[in-house]
Amino acid sequence: MSSGVYTVLIEQDEDGAFVACCPELPGCISQGWSEAEARSNLLEARQGYLECLARRGEKAPPACRLEEGGPGKAP
Repeated sequence: MSSGVYTVLIEQDEDGAFVACCPELPGCISQGWSEAEARSNLLEARQGYLECLARRGEKAPPACRLEEGGPGKAP
């Protein structure tokens, strides 16, 4: 499984929920009622996404490697 850093984008929708996605992982999207909840839910979704790829013998897309503290940085 990839141990790199993936981009996290978070936007608030018209209903007030926060929607988070990893652009490098197509379809890896989650949401929450706060930015922190959306990020936490996305990290869980990302882990499942990468585990599923590994089980199917597929290679994970390359991670974005941003400098520490840069925009879009995710653990």
